[in-house]
Amino acid sequence: MIYLDNNATTQIDPQVCEKMSSFLKNRFGNPSSLYPIGREVKESLNEARENIAGLLGAERSEIIFTGSGTESDNFAIRGVMEAFPEKDEFVTSAVEHPAVIETAHYLKKSGKKVTFVPVDQTGLVDLEELEKKVTSRTALVSIMHANNEVGTLQPIDEIVRIAKNKDVLMHTDAVQTFGKIKFDVHKLGVDLLSVSGHKIYGPKGVGALFVKKGTSLAPLIHGGHQEGKLRAGTENTAGIVGFGEAARIAKERLNKDKKRLEGLAEKLKNGIESRISDVKFNGPEKERIPTTLNFSFLKLEAEAVLLALATKGIYVSTGSACSEDSDEVSHVLTAIGLTPEQARSAIRFSLGRFNTEEDIHTVLQELPDIVRNLREISMGSAE
Repeated sequence: MIYLDNNATTQIDPQVCEKMSSFLKNRFGNPSSLYPIGREVKESLNEARENIAGLLGAERSEIIFTGSGTESDNFAIRGVMEAFPEKDEFVTSAVEHPAVIETAHYLKKSGKKVTFVPVDQTGLVDLEELEKKVTSRTALVSIMHANNEVGTLQPIDEIVRIAKNKDVLMHTDAVQTFGKIKFDVHKLGVDLLSVSGHKIYGPKGVGALFVKKGTSLAPLIHGGHQEGKLRAGTENTAGIVGFGEAARIAKERLNKDKKRLEGLAEKLKNGIESRISDVKFNGPEKERIPTTLNFSFLKLEAEAVLLALATKGIYVSTGSACSEDSDEVSHVLTAIGLTPEQARSAIRFSLGRFNTEEDIHTVLQELPDIVRNLREISMGSAE
């Protein structure tokens, strides 16, 4: 199997599995209990919180555990809007993850004013337009750190400056950058930031929200005292411990993995562009996560390419995993100016820790023949 859909999810690291196994088998205590087996689990949760905070450059008390990156996005947006009822405006971009886009639609139906700021042909937010749309009535600006489909890195420092000049809180979805590139959340300047466990070789069903100390946020779930009384309910202890271990490993390996994977991604990009005609690279050449490559194979349907690759044991994506079952054209690709036909021909390759030189070599052997054969079939059908 050659797995090139790491933006959708990642293979769990064996060290993470090992760390989690004792919690699944033996360490079943409730972390809110006062007796020893509960206290031991509580200490492990704090260790995980420390590991995630360490990778972000945050304090342990600023990390709130959630069930996913999607939940973290919802929590940040709805939590701020509810905490500041006197402010009724929310500003985001046209290329956000569905977790933000759909939450924005929910706010709009609830009577809030929602603004989607446009982007240029590389996916970068129009800063001039953003500055015009952020007002004294805006409660929150939410712009993703890196796009999940084309990898565009947003100028978060500039966006934060615009928000702070209007005394507005700033949230970023960093699910696709966490553990891939080095950043310090306080230097970044955001008030809230979302991350997810299964994007960094940890388990599914666990995420976290960074909440800068002093930031007002309405509770997501009411009940007990867990997570600072912001998200009540007994914690997913095994998942959190696994997430913490994945964060520890990511911090340890970050520079090494980044350099190696950038080399593999460059080899794949150059190989596709030199061996296959009528391809269009989508997104910026430089200001992006290097391990995310999005190509339109013109005159073809992406689904046909994906399924043909799958018969060879090569797994890629036609866009966001959260919208793979939808017939709609990618909102990200249309926002950066692609025609519906170009968008429907787009394939995303996203590399990860377990990819090898041999993987890339095999893809570059198989893909040109697949594209050529599909085009011949397509031309024959047209005749």
